[in-house]
Amino acid sequence: MSILIDSRAIVSSKAQIGENVKIGPFTIIEDDVVIGTGTQIGANAIIANGARIGKECKIHHGAVLGTLPQDIKFRDEATTLEIGDHNVIREYVTMNRGTQARMKTNVGNHCFIMAYVHVAHDCSVGNNVIIANATNMGGHCVIEDHAVLGGIVGIHQFSHIGCHSMIGACSRVTKDVPPYTLTGSEPLTFKGLNVIGLRRRGFKSEAIQAIDHAYHLIYNSQMNVSQALEKIRSEEIVFEEVKHIIEFIEKSKRGIIGRR
Repeated sequence: MSILIDSRAIVSSKAQIGENVKIGPFTIIEDDVVIGTGTQIGANAIIANGARIGKECKIHHGAVLGTLPQDIKFRDEATTLEIGDHNVIREYVTMNRGTQARMKTNVGNHCFIMAYVHVAHDCSVGNNVIIANATNMGGHCVIEDHAVLGGIVGIHQFSHIGCHSMIGACSRVTKDVPPYTLTGSEPLTFKGLNVIGLRRRGFKSEAIQAIDHAYHLIYNSQMNVSQALEKIRSEEIVFEEVKHIIEFIEKSKRGIIGRR
């Protein structure tokens, strides 16, 4: 068991670094940093105060993690950036720590964050999320588990993106994206279910059919959203996925994206 730190790196003696960590040349690790066992950090990265990084992560060249929020309300409060285990964070990704609103920004486990992505202050990214190159999010966004975001997507602050959804490249997210959906175009609209993704993740045909029925009522009937939810609730709800759709929409503060 050992820690491999390139002689050209600057690593604070106060940082808590696990076993088998590798740190590349010209990388800076500040005082209040925790890095889990087996994590690899490439060259020219900055891991700033407040960063908490889990086990077996791969952080590539030039990533900047845990730096101050880009928020004029920030008053230098002691906040964190919390990154889970087994994440891949590619070149020049930037992630800011939280503000007093949440006190943290967090990323779950097994995420793939591609080059030039920005994760802003107080955002929450779930598990198994894929975010493609140059996607940028405003503060306070929530991305649920297994969401897939194409490249160059712009996400408005406080937006909520549901689990197992897929957003096409170059999209602009200004309203909440319900779970299990496939979305694209300008303005961003509902295109159908993320059927391929759901099948790959082992969803049963019956569950997919129930999800499809719920979205048919929401998007393709003559009812408005409130009427559609009332209709769905009036039917026997067997699948948790349908319950999650209802809960997601009822809690939406920005409203959900529209239909084609």
